[in-house]
Amino acid sequence: MRRVTLFVNGASHNGKVVAVYGTLADLLSVASTKFGIKAANIYNGNGGLIDDIAFIRDDDVLYISEGDHFVDPPNNLESPHEFHSWAHTDWITLNVGGRRFTTTRSTLVKEPESMLAHMFRDKDVWGNKQDEQGAYLIDRSPDYFEPILNYLRHGQLIINDGINLLGVLEEARFFGIERLAEQLEGVVKNSQPPDDHSPISRKEFVRFLLATPTKSELRCQGLNFSGADLSRLDLRYINFKMANLSRCNLTHANLCGTNLERADLSNANLDGANLQGVKMLCTNAEGASLKGCNFEDPAGLKANLEGANLKGVDMEGSQMTGINLRVATLKNAKLKNCNLRGATLAGTDLENCDLSGCDLQEANLRGSNVKGAIFEEMLTPLHMSQSVR
Repeated sequence: MRRVTLFVNGASHNGKVVAVYGTLADLLSVASTKFGIKAANIYNGNGGLIDDIAFIRDDDVLYISEGDHFVDPPNNLESPHEFHSWAHTDWITLNVGGRRFTTTRSTLVKEPESMLAHMFRDKDVWGNKQDEQGAYLIDRSPDYFEPILNYLRHGQLIINDGINLLGVLEEARFFGIERLAEQLEGVVKNSQPPDDHSPISRKEFVRFLLATPTKSELRCQGLNFSGADLSRLDLRYINFKMANLSRCNLTHANLCGTNLERADLSNANLDGANLQGVKMLCTNAEGASLKGCNFEDPAGLKANLEGANLKGVDMEGSQMTGINLRVATLKNAKLKNCNLRGATLAGTDLENCDLSGCDLQEANLRGSNVKGAIFEEMLTPLHMSQSVR
């Protein structure tokens, strides 16, 4: 953005610094507003009539008239360029939050619509709001103001280490420097760390458990515990719905009443875990080990594994009285010596499943797929009415 210093034709004082944008007519309109006249012509310092905005350069000194011919300004200054030099050496000292900054008036008014431009465009705007040395008082943070001032000096955003970007952003918004604020918003956004999807460690989770009242429901829905060691922990009634527990060590953990609906337990180790009344609807536990687990709740609350993916799981020796395995997939699973009394296995895929030594008394196998399943050494005879496929 270009900026110029305007004077009324024939004058050498009370100039105005304005931004150059749009067309020549736009500049004339701004000049008319600034000086309270109907500006019609613009001249350069040599009296040349400017009829195209492209001829105007940054920091030019120009003269506006209402249609009259160019009049040389008084000789109190040798040339417009000498005034130009004076404008840049019109030094001002600021006292910002107790810290002093020295700069030029032209630097402070570079952004014409900013608060600083309105404060220092004309002299003595702040009246008596000065300290004993004459510095203008501004009640803001000096650390955040310094990058703002440097931006006005050279147009570059430079922030020293240890300066909070959000503080500088708020300062830019406060002073109304919109382009800098937009630039800072982009920098702040890019500086934010990416969403952390790294797995939660045992140490972090134990600290989390200890900080939670025992009667509070612990919500771990959707969290990532992949590969974590959660063995032997009391995890009763925790909500692990849709959590990632793949390859977790949950051996001998107490998961009584825990919600594992749609969780990922693939290749996890749950050997000896307490799974009384657990909810594992549509859970993916493919390749997991659940040897010697207890699903049987003396209070009558039945574990629900309906629709779960249990391909290739090892559940040997588990207590599963009354368990709901309806339409679950147990293809190639090992269920040797499991107690499945009264279990619901309707529509379950038991293809190539090893059920040797199982107790299937009163189990419902209607519609289940028992192709290639092994039923050796059954504790109770399997009736034809229990399997229709």
